[in-house]
Amino acid sequence: MNFKAALLTCSLLAAPLIAQNTLPPESHGIAISHMDTSVVPGDDFYEYSNGGWLKATTIPADRGGVGVFSVLRDLSDKRTSSLIEEMSKSKAAPGSNQRKVADLYNSYMNEAAIEKTGVAPLKSHLDAIAAITDKKTLAHALGETLRADVDALNNTNFHTPNLFGLWVAPGFNDPDHYAPYLLQGGLGLPDREYYLSDSKQLTEVREKYVVHVAAMLKLAGFDDVDTRAKRILALEHAIAEKHLSLAANDDIHKANNTWTKADFASKAPGLDWTEYFRGAGLENQKDFIVWQPTAFTGEAALVQSESLDAWKDWLAYHLIENYAGVLPKAFADERFAFFGGTLQGTTQQRPRWARGVNVVNGLLGDAVGQEYARRYFPPEAKQQAQAMVANIIESFRQRVRNLSWMAESTKKEAEAKLDTLYVGIGYPETWKDYSSYDVKADDIFGNIWRGSIFDYQYDRAKVGKPVDHHWWSMTPQTVNAVNLPLQNGLNFPAAILQPPFFDPQAPAAANYGAIGTVIGHEISHTFDTEGSAFDSKGRVRDWWTPADFEHFKKATNALAEQYSTYKPFPDLSLNGEQTLAENIADVAGIAAAFDGYHASLKGAAGPTQNGFTADQQFFIAFGQNWGSKARENALRQQVLTDPHSPGQYRALTVRNIDAWYPAFKVKPGEKLFLTPEERVRIW
Repeated sequence: MNFKAALLTCSLLAAPLIAQNTLPPESHGIAISHMDTSVVPGDDFYEYSNGGWLKATTIPADRGGVGVFSVLRDLSDKRTSSLIEEMSKSKAAPGSNQRKVADLYNSYMNEAAIEKTGVAPLKSHLDAIAAITDKKTLAHALGETLRADVDALNNTNFHTPNLFGLWVAPGFNDPDHYAPYLLQGGLGLPDREYYLSDSKQLTEVREKYVVHVAAMLKLAGFDDVDTRAKRILALEHAIAEKHLSLAANDDIHKANNTWTKADFASKAPGLDWTEYFRGAGLENQKDFIVWQPTAFTGEAALVQSESLDAWKDWLAYHLIENYAGVLPKAFADERFAFFGGTLQGTTQQRPRWARGVNVVNGLLGDAVGQEYARRYFPPEAKQQAQAMVANIIESFRQRVRNLSWMAESTKKEAEAKLDTLYVGIGYPETWKDYSSYDVKADDIFGNIWRGSIFDYQYDRAKVGKPVDHHWWSMTPQTVNAVNLPLQNGLNFPAAILQPPFFDPQAPAAANYGAIGTVIGHEISHTFDTEGSAFDSKGRVRDWWTPADFEHFKKATNALAEQYSTYKPFPDLSLNGEQTLAENIADVAGIAAAFDGYHASLKGAAGPTQNGFTADQQFFIAFGQNWGSKARENALRQQVLTDPHSPGQYRALTVRNIDAWYPAFKVKPGEKLFLTPEERVRIW
């Protein structure tokens, strides 16, 4: 398992943030004390909505950033921790989910045993790498590292330290059955730009990375570590040159490449693919969908051209790095110093218990999630959320019907997608079966190792089987939301359906502005630059007319250009192409939620709150979704590697919404003002 990744798809949020908020608790509705009403809304709506919170909030030492929405993450973590603590003290039967949770958590928390065991758990695996004698046995070893640790439709997790990554999902061309997708991999740093950019900041990161790699190798007992570390960086630099950029990965049609097993030898020579697939346990699989053919051609060639010693060092380093968290403290501290300190700017690790919760959530998330959903998400909350979702879907349907630029044939297909859209609220209908995952009370390294293999085999076993169109990609305790384009589904976990996002006692305007825009955001992914490639059955198919696509492309190009003008740093702008799908979803989500709110009023006027009109509450609630602060290194990493724009720019999406202008009397000359012709309208 790659613990540096969280497996989401087209998700609402970037990496989860935890807030240290010194402001007093608010009543139901928008948070007045979070605002700075001395700011003109038309000049800086983000500061207007969040200025008070920004002044009163500090970034804790163990975080790269904080966000207003993190109050939910705090709450979810505390609840999850309590559940795990209860299970860890229980006398549950051997083999039960409760027992597995207890044994996994307790084995992680037993630092004395980890220190006493030392590096012994690594020895047999490092010996196996040392025993590689030629490129054939190397290919087999590379195949053994293949894991289901990537997600092709969420670029924040488009990264695996293994040579390639496996993603099992509904087939592009046969959406009724699961297919194996292979994705580029092989990098230790967050993205190709960390290797290829000649900026001062990333040059320094690479220098520190070499020092870090050498330190990890030294801790594991290797000699000549400086030479090995430089060799590893050189190899990863060569791999990065073969990778596609994040923005280039969004064209689904270019990713739809079915290769038979025989094709690999001819299209990507240099790697013994027979041995690779044998090592991966995929020797009987007839074909695969290869997401980035040029990367596979390039990386396979590197297996042949680069030295055996370089590949063996690379395998050893990534083995050590992946398991550093369950090795003696010196390993975990060194890993944090680089990935937490250098890359994120944090100065303190999270408490051991919090890291233990993350481990349990990563490997036994549904086992905890079942109890979380039972305790913290009552049926009444689910019913209210379902009603809101239905209302916003209907508003989206009406927006599609009223589009002047879309052909009737395209509208018909778009409505069919809405008709078949699965919306999961709170928790899944079926839970993951962990019966074959062997967890031992005194073997944390083995628990992580077996958990990684269990997840891989669990996904691999789905290949060729009928698709569960109600499958969930998130646990109930996850503070996020997701669109699953290949199965035409949405997930809204229980943990996000709570105040301040969703409060049954708040005015409807605040709920629609907060969680409603989230719901609209996820629905709109069904029709964005990725979702529009799939029809109502999840099949990759051109169901738009050429004229429709031309209009869509023109509007989305304008949005990409708008976001590319935002500069978090003098030397670094947002990449409007990289963040385009998420920005489209924000624009469309606000529009659909606003319509849904007004439809819910049934002609009545919404109530005011603290002098703010209902429409003002709606937009302020949206702006307050995105209040955030980040350390410079963490923010730079987000800009370079995340398909989501930073929160301060997501809040500015309102400048494209016509109704925002009269709500706050925004007028020409104010910084965010756009003429009606300049505003990006997509749906």
